[in-house]
Amino acid sequence: MTDSAGGDHAQSERDMISDASSAKPALAHADMLTPGLALTFETRPWHRADDDYGLSRRERMAARGPYHAAITPAIANLGFALASEVEAESAEAAAEIARFDADISHVLPGLQDSRGEFAPLSSVLLRTESASSSQIEDVAAGAKALALASIDERSGPNAVLVAGNVEAMRTAIAMSDHLDVVAIRAAHQALLASTPQAEPGEFRQQQVWIGGRGNSPHTATFVPPHHERVPAAMKDLVRFCERFDLAPLTQAALAHAQFETIHPFLDGNGRTGRTLVHAMLRRARTTRRVTVPVSAGLLTDTQSYFDALTAYRQGDAARIVSRFSQAALVAVRNGRELVEDLAEIYAGWTDRLTVRRDAAAWRVLPLLLRQPAVNVATIREASGVSQPAAQNAADQLVRAEVLAPASENRRNRVWTAPEVTSALDAFAVRAGRRGY
Repeated sequence: MTDSAGGDHAQSERDMISDASSAKPALAHADMLTPGLALTFETRPWHRADDDYGLSRRERMAARGPYHAAITPAIANLGFALASEVEAESAEAAAEIARFDADISHVLPGLQDSRGEFAPLSSVLLRTESASSSQIEDVAAGAKALALASIDERSGPNAVLVAGNVEAMRTAIAMSDHLDVVAIRAAHQALLASTPQAEPGEFRQQQVWIGGRGNSPHTATFVPPHHERVPAAMKDLVRFCERFDLAPLTQAALAHAQFETIHPFLDGNGRTGRTLVHAMLRRARTTRRVTVPVSAGLLTDTQSYFDALTAYRQGDAARIVSRFSQAALVAVRNGRELVEDLAEIYAGWTDRLTVRRDAAAWRVLPLLLRQPAVNVATIREASGVSQPAAQNAADQLVRAEVLAPASENRRNRVWTAPEVTSALDAFAVRAGRRGY
């Protein structure tokens, strides 16, 4: 089961989407639906693919004739029917996000950058969000592998994909004040830069579908809009993102669901759609310093997340808003625990490192929170010292048990901060990540 396009298999939008979509929740009561939100469908002609070998006669017959593709409603000016308790839950979650964002400045305040932002923890949380978002698509990588990938060390294909998610998140947040089609395409370009077959940054030019045998859309669990409808649908989505009459988290959740329904790219739609959430929260100033790992909250119950997307396509907007509200509250609790763990680790480092206060090793410590794998080049960049001095700093940090060699290769030395990677992996376990 795949995200498929004309018989070709996209490689990274994974099975959980189709599995969850096939377990469709019951249609909500009419009084819970938003008028005009439910999908309609159109009939499109289908030309049988040449690669239908291996299919049974029944399956070949099922792949004949026209198929039905979704038509997404215009939501730029649509009124959404949300119960007061759903709106209250969303407001509470947004307040918790903002409080967490503000509280970060009081954790290890001596490590704030020139703008007053806590750069190490900001980067750590962005990376944990990216890893969790990738895990939803069954792309898993441990903290050590991801850290190694971030400095271009050998780390495996999944870590490279997660590193691309980090760059996509950074791109989307950097462009949050100008959140348009260009920004969304740029985030997708950053996400899949290492996967040219996914046509990074380009809207798809063919029909895709989710589920089924992959040879035709006839047996799919969901068929997104025909590619000719994608540009107009995305323009409407951007207009929706510009509204000011919806609470920030509510608006972000609805925008995400609409994006997933449009499915504008060949691959990477889920991960790109979750970067959109964070760009919108930053644009609304719900977050100012950090990326709250909402995907980690979604990961605790992916089935209800996919069920909520299906319900949205049936006209029920409340379920996806509630799911994001719940995910945000879980993410804040998990994020606070991670921040406390990292603060404790940092305090332990400062106790154990006994070299002079003007030594380069001290300037490397903040780097290790956000980048727990380093080599001489990264140490030189962080501390502004010569190569021999950078090597000496690494040796001092090894003796203080801050760093440990990543391998026995003495020619191209790489070190990791095992306490940090262990804390990040513990965060992943609490979020329900698996398989890395």
